[in-house]
Amino acid sequence: MTDRVLVDTGPIVAILSSDDPHHAVCSSELRKHKQPWITCWPVLTEAAWLVRKESGGVQRLFELVDKGVIEVVELDAKAPAWVVKFLERYASLKAQVADAALMYLAEQRGLERILTLDRRDFSVYRTTGGKGLHVLPE
Repeated sequence: MTDRVLVDTGPIVAILSSDDPHHAVCSSELRKHKQPWITCWPVLTEAAWLVRKESGGVQRLFELVDKGVIEVVELDAKAPAWVVKFLERYASLKAQVADAALMYLAEQRGLERILTLDRRDFSVYRTTGGKGLHVLPE
C-alpha cells in the first residue's frame, strides 16, 4: 500500500482549463495529495487530445510532467493482455484503454486511490483480486 495517487484524464484537463466546471475542486486536490501523481501514456494521450485547441494546452500538460506534478509510469510487457481481459470484463461499461491501464498500475503498484471525474466507472472497477479504488475527490 502507498499514499501515492493515480490520476485520470478528467482532473488533468480540469486543472489545465480554468473554465472547466471541475477546475476549482481538482486544483484543490492538487494541493491536498502527495506528488507526483501517477499516470500513464494512454491518459496523457487523452488529455493532450482534449486540450489541443487551448492556447498552450499541450505544452502546459507536459509542464506538469516536467515539474514533477505527474509521473508517467511505463506499462510493462504484461499490460496488454491484462488490459484486454479488463476491457472484456467491463464491456458493458464501455471501459476505455486509459481506465484499464490505470487499474493495471493500481494492481501492479499497490495503489489504492485515484483522482478521477469518472466516479461511476471507477466505483465499479476492480483489480484481478477484486480490490476497488478509493475515488477522489470525495
